[in-house]
Amino acid sequence: MQKLPQAIQDCHRLLEWLIPQLDKFPRLRRYTLGERIEQGLLDALEALLEAAYSYQKVAILARANRHLDMVRHLWRLSERLQAVHFKHYAAGSKQMEELGRQIGGWRAQAQK
Repeated sequence: MQKLPQAIQDCHRLLEWLIPQLDKFPRLRRYTLGERIEQGLLDALEALLEAAYSYQKVAILARANRHLDMVRHLWRLSERLQAVHFKHYAAGSKQMEELGRQIGGWRAQAQK
């Protein structure tokens, strides 16, 4: 079995941390923003897994990055709407930023 890239492992850890945060969203936001954030990150994870086993990595990693970018915007909106405490927002944003760097590095490596 091949070792999975760090981006996949970190995306998985981000989901493990983020889902309980989304469960704490106010009811009005949990089923709109919360579900969209969770689904967006799951879509990113799916694309990362697909890239790990594909020879056409660049386009797939671009798709993963788009999903992550959408999640970042929704996460920021959640903080502005006070669905998530700023402390948790900052921690999640930091993890998303690191994941984005890893996807970008993987993509640059795949383009060579």
